[in-house]
Amino acid sequence: QHYFTVLFGHEGQKPLELRCEDEVDGDEWVEAIHQASYSDILIEREVLMQKYIHLVQIVETEKVAANQLRHQLEDQDTEIERLKSEIVALNKTKEKMRPYQGNQEDEDPDIKKIKKVQSFMRGWLCRRKWKTIVQDYICSPHAESMRKRNQIVFNMVEAESEYVHQLYVLVNCFLRPLRMAASSKKPPISHDDVSSIFLNSETIMFLHEIFHQGLKARIANWPTLILADLFDILLPMLNIYQEFVRNHQYSLQVLANCKQNRDFDKLLKQYEANPACEGRMLETFLTYPMFQIPRYIITLHELLAHTPHEHVERKSLEFAKSKLEELSRVMHDEVSDTENIRKNLAIERTIVEGCDILLDTSQTFIRQGSLIQVPSVERGKLSKVRLGSLSLKKEGERQCFLFTKHFLICTRSSGGKLHLLKTGGVLSLIECTLVEETEVS
Repeated sequence: QHYFTVLFGHEGQKPLELRCEDEVDGDEWVEAIHQASYSDILIEREVLMQKYIHLVQIVETEKVAANQLRHQLEDQDTEIERLKSEIVALNKTKEKMRPYQGNQEDEDPDIKKIKKVQSFMRGWLCRRKWKTIVQDYICSPHAESMRKRNQIVFNMVEAESEYVHQLYVLVNCFLRPLRMAASSKKPPISHDDVSSIFLNSETIMFLHEIFHQGLKARIANWPTLILADLFDILLPMLNIYQEFVRNHQYSLQVLANCKQNRDFDKLLKQYEANPACEGRMLETFLTYPMFQIPRYIITLHELLAHTPHEHVERKSLEFAKSKLEELSRVMHDEVSDTENIRKNLAIERTIVEGCDILLDTSQTFIRQGSLIQVPSVERGKLSKVRLGSLSLKKEGERQCFLFTKHFLICTRSSGGKLHLLKTGGVLSLIECTLVEETEVS
């Protein structure tokens, strides 16, 4: 028999004495325990982190050096242009002076001094003229428009960074922990409910991480800013937003139902207490993607307002704006249709007998409220009321629902439940005529 002992590093844990029937089996167990050592993984992680920090420092140093070299090159280019202009001016001066110097072998020293002073004056005048031109451009409307355009782009990068962080918190502080909880022995929530609440959230996060990295790469090449191709990448992927928006109200409804479970509610409050959430609830994070498409539309409107008509990106930005506006309209219509269906179903559930006409998806709710039904009068006598069994001498309160195709009339029982009138409770508006009596009597 072959024994081995497992010792634990922390206090309070007794050693484990284990044995195997076979020596080979015992050696394999010991070797497997050595390979599974958590301390080795920590050491490897520390080594990799040191390498990563070293590489990051090298990259930052290279970036600083590259910026310094870029500034030096720009300064040298400016100096070269200035020297070229001075050389051209000097050559022109020599051409003009050559006929007069042809007969003079030795030039007067005073003339040389005068020419040197004139050369300095010409250089000073050229530099002052160039400074005036640059200053005039800086104060021009075009330069002001370009400054505003750049500021819009910088604000867009900051907003995108904040949005990616919100999606990161949604996925890592809520979605992934709840997935693990759904796989536990006593799950407080099912996998189907997790999928319904967080539909496409992870995919949206990956999409915007790519978009954000592209924006930062464009900013690194400033003052050359090309953004239209980024939106070309983003536009084909926006159908996932349609699914998210279409599912939004349902996801909040599923979440509200799940909160009825005490175990889930307690677990969710623990997640929301995470400092990364900054006191915000899960519903808040689920709402953020709903406003992203309108935010892009507003940003593109502002960007186009400060983009000249001859700008190379104007057509691409206008195309992206039109596509986003079209998608926004479709999403708004889908949300409206979904809300209308849910409203109809909610009303149908409140009626005890149910109502089949509310299951028509083209039936749009208009309004509801209480109306008083009065006995009709015919030739001075109370006639039999057509709508329901109403007392001939008594008015009755009715709960009415108006739709585009039908008019529902219900009575409310003492328990608060609604019942359709047995006769005339569902009126088809196609077969009805509204008569307005003009006589006072």
